[in-house]
Amino acid sequence: MDVVVVESPAKAKTINKYLGRNYRVLASYGHVRDLPAKDGSVRPDEDFAMSWEVDGPSSKRLTEIAKAVKDADGLILATDPDREGEAISWHVLEVLQQKRALKGKPVSRVVFNAITKQSVLDAMAHPRQIDAPLVEAYLARRALDYLVGFTLSPVLWRKLPGARSAGRVQSVALRLVCDREAEIERFVRQEYWQIAATLATPRADLFEARLTAYEGKRLQKLDIGNAEQANGIKAMLEGATFRALSVDAKPTKRNPGPPFTTSTLQQAASSRLGFSAVRTMQVAQRLYEGLDIGGETAGLITYMRTDGVQIAPEAISAARGAIAKEFGEKYLPEKPRYYSAKAKNAQEAHEAIRPTDFSRTPAAMRKYLDADQARLYEMIWKRAIASQMQPAEIERTTVEIEALNSGRTAGLRAVGSVIRFDGFIAAYTDQKDEDAQDDEEGGRLPEIRAGESLDRKSIQATQHSTEPPPRYSEATLIKKMEEIGIGRPSTYTAILKTLEDREYVVIDKRKLIPHSRGRLLSAFLESFFAKYVEYDFTAGLEEKLDEISDGKLVWKDVLRDFWKDFSAAIAETKDLRVGDVLETLNEELAPLIFPPREDGSNPRICPKCGAGTLSLRLGKYGAFVGCSNYPECGYTRQLGDAANGEGENGAAEDGNKVLGKDPYTNEEITLRSGRFGPYLQRGEGKDAKRSSLPKGWSPDSIDHEKALALLSLPRDVGKHPETGKMISAGLGRYGPFVLHDGTYANLESIEDVFSIGLNRAVTVIADKQSKGKAARGGTPAALKDLGEHPDGGGKVTVRDGKYGPYVNFAKVNATLPKGKDPASITMEEALVLIAEREAKTGSGKSNGARRPAAKAKKPAAKTSAAKKPAAKKAAAKKKE
Repeated sequence: MDVVVVESPAKAKTINKYLGRNYRVLASYGHVRDLPAKDGSVRPDEDFAMSWEVDGPSSKRLTEIAKAVKDADGLILATDPDREGEAISWHVLEVLQQKRALKGKPVSRVVFNAITKQSVLDAMAHPRQIDAPLVEAYLARRALDYLVGFTLSPVLWRKLPGARSAGRVQSVALRLVCDREAEIERFVRQEYWQIAATLATPRADLFEARLTAYEGKRLQKLDIGNAEQANGIKAMLEGATFRALSVDAKPTKRNPGPPFTTSTLQQAASSRLGFSAVRTMQVAQRLYEGLDIGGETAGLITYMRTDGVQIAPEAISAARGAIAKEFGEKYLPEKPRYYSAKAKNAQEAHEAIRPTDFSRTPAAMRKYLDADQARLYEMIWKRAIASQMQPAEIERTTVEIEALNSGRTAGLRAVGSVIRFDGFIAAYTDQKDEDAQDDEEGGRLPEIRAGESLDRKSIQATQHSTEPPPRYSEATLIKKMEEIGIGRPSTYTAILKTLEDREYVVIDKRKLIPHSRGRLLSAFLESFFAKYVEYDFTAGLEEKLDEISDGKLVWKDVLRDFWKDFSAAIAETKDLRVGDVLETLNEELAPLIFPPREDGSNPRICPKCGAGTLSLRLGKYGAFVGCSNYPECGYTRQLGDAANGEGENGAAEDGNKVLGKDPYTNEEITLRSGRFGPYLQRGEGKDAKRSSLPKGWSPDSIDHEKALALLSLPRDVGKHPETGKMISAGLGRYGPFVLHDGTYANLESIEDVFSIGLNRAVTVIADKQSKGKAARGGTPAALKDLGEHPDGGGKVTVRDGKYGPYVNFAKVNATLPKGKDPASITMEEALVLIAEREAKTGSGKSNGARRPAAKAKKPAAKTSAAKKPAAKKAAAKKKE
């Protein structure tokens, strides 16, 4: 019996059915080792030696695999057919060798481009060894990402408080989004006019022609720039006679595009189905790994992380057979179509994404799939089928028309097209092709003969204005990254998710909008680390990684060249003053920080005191705009808030938005923006009632009713049936809560504060009391949940202990500085405290590339090394 190792348990189950009882298929569940998130995991001074650590769950799985291998005849590594899959096979083999589980048993590597019985059996018949250059490319990429993240992020924390971390590729992707936003901000709209005539042939058939020339001059899009000019031309045409000068009908052919790659699939799923990149890959993964199709488990598509556009010869034959059956012989070209990849390197360019069996039509598969699976499969099937079909034959007709009026002339053009043979369009048309056909060519023109006169029915002059470039969507950003050579099929989705998770961008109506902290980070990197966020530099580094995978470059040579310049650039920032950083950012981000005011006044003059100068300020909680006359003038506003007297939120000149008055006290209720974020205030002075905005409530959503509700808290829920004491609900420094007799219990959302009834409140209080503090030194309940550690391994929380509040992560407890408000602690501050504590105790944690990981136990033989202190510097993402 041989042991086969795959990544996914779902795939393991399917493949085990295909291979039978002579094989045992086990899953690694993705990556099994990664670089520990601490100093020394990659050591440039030791020729880039790397330390790997196995996380807890993977340790159990590897033990199971090792046990199975000891009783087996051989080991077959069958992880995914890309660079990451090759790396996982290498890691598994390394660990098994360390465990001495192999003992000379044969080891081979196979890849499954499709999960069907035939594909699996064919792959098993053609084993190979682990591709060493592909593994070395992975090692180089992982080392580069670690060195950038763990070296650059601490610089950010010191010089740019509020920044989370910077990654090698994600920072360049962020720059793309920020550059586009700056382009939109700089854009100045320009007015232009278009003129069209509705004309009739002698046979009374109507059609439309557009003005293309006037008084012998060929007109460009912006040449008619105002109403006066447009009305003058319109008047001339309304008194003109019209004649068809020429009619030119040309047959054209439109060829199909290739089958989907990862990038084009994500783009098409976004525009056609409204899927995010993450959702697209989730659905595609299920279609690849296998589904129950009428009692048979089979994968419906080939591997979905690829930049290749070609498909296997047998698949081409199957596609041609399906075309003849489903569409007819006339749709079948004489010879098969072959496509070449545009990717600069083909290391991941296996087959394009296609159906594993073209006879499984979308209609036949629909009953076995959920709605999203059916829609994505239909799109993949149709695109792959279309790629092998005849071209569409289109006749494009252009009519040139002359207008004469008292010696003045104008030229007009009518364009129409008609599909003579639909060809591949019968199966699939790109969205952009459909839009272009609708917008530019229009439909069929009536019969028009050269030289005949045409009757004028009406003249239309329409006003337009130029539009700024659109913001990127996930799909168009991926397309742009692919065009300039940044990222690879297996990394696109991870890059986007990182930008969103770290709140560097927000997604609104499927558009990527850079958050103010993302703009700050990008501007900082462009100002002080320009080389490392240049598109060409990053693309060049990606090419070097591809050359490593081709065996053309030595991976450590690439690391040496990079580290020499990068470490020098880091060293140059040691003497960089925060004041210099702020002044640079004030200039770089002036449109964001100091937007123009409607009255034309200087946007840097403080609107409150009228004398101070506004400037970017960096506090413990991130960036804000403040007055230079602080503390005499306490004006502050959040970065990106409007600066006019009446801003985006309707704020008055003092930065406050008046929402109305309290009906009971007659005091004014205002929405304000402070250095710690937006808040509500009723009245003025030290006795004024204040309330922060709860999580999930944006300033734009706050109206008079919501403000009254928040300021009325805490709310009496009712008397406890056992004690007779009142239970109240409110919003505190740690979020929404219920309170009874000194016991606080957290609620899930602010809505619960207003809706919770007595019965549920009693239950919540009882649950809290039963958990409470575990007997004899148990862990206290969390005061504040800061979320998952950026590198995995569990949550970071704030707790209240016997000796005061502290930060907890895994087994690390770090006391808060004296006087520090537990409610105000941020993830960044918590990470620094944890790192300092670990440096003193020698504790640490690991991470995982495809999945968060916990710290693994180290072998007893290495205890001396394990005791060495290691100060964690940053929380860089493991896999871009």
